[in-house]
Amino acid sequence: MPQGKVTEVPADGLSTRARRAQPLLAVHTGDGKGKSTAAFGMALRAWSAGWPIGVFQFTKSPKWKVGEEGALRALDELHAATGQGGPVTWHKMGAGWSWLRTQPQDHERAAMAGWEQVKRDLAAQSFRLVILDEFTYPVSNGTLDVQDVLDTLAARPGTQHVVITGRRAHPALVAAADLVTDMTKVKHPMDAGRKGQAGIEW
Repeated sequence: MPQGKVTEVPADGLSTRARRAQPLLAVHTGDGKGKSTAAFGMALRAWSAGWPIGVFQFTKSPKWKVGEEGALRALDELHAATGQGGPVTWHKMGAGWSWLRTQPQDHERAAMAGWEQVKRDLAAQSFRLVILDEFTYPVSNGTLDVQDVLDTLAARPGTQHVVITGRRAHPALVAAADLVTDMTKVKHPMDAGRKGQAGIEW
C-alpha cells in the first residue's frame, strides 16, 4: 500500500492510531466519469466492514436506473437475511424522498428537505458512511447555505465518514475536505457520438 510522506506531524496530540480513526470528509469532483462510481466502491468496502450506509441522491431523475442502487439494495437484503455486511438505506430525491408523503415539485425545496434529513441522520449517527451523491450542485448554486453545510459536517459526532460527489465543488467545500479527488476527463466515447451503455454508465 502506498505510504504518504508526512511533511509535518499535526500538533493535535493524537497518536497515529487515533488519527487513523478520525472520520473523513471526501469530495469527488471534476468533469471526468467516475465520481459516483468511486463513492459506491467505497460503499462496498463499508458494507464488507459491517457499517450502516446511507445514500442520498440529490439530482438523479427517477427514470435514471443506477446499477449500484440495485446491487446495494440487494446487499441490504442479504444483510437483513443473514447478518452479513451492513444495512444500506437509499434515498432518491428524483423519485421523491422516502420519508415525505408528497414530493415537492420545486427542486430547491426538495434539495433543502434532503439536507434537513441528512442533518438529522448525522446528529443521530444513523450511519457510519454517508454518501451525498450529486450534492455539489445545491451547494454551489446557492440552494443550500454553504456555511451551514460546513458547520454541520465539521460538528458531526462520532466516526461518520461523508463522501460528496458532483462537478464544480464549492471552493469552501474543497478546502474543508480531508480527501479531494478531481476526475479529469481525457477522453470519453460520448465525445465521438457513442451513447451511454448499460453496465458502463448505469
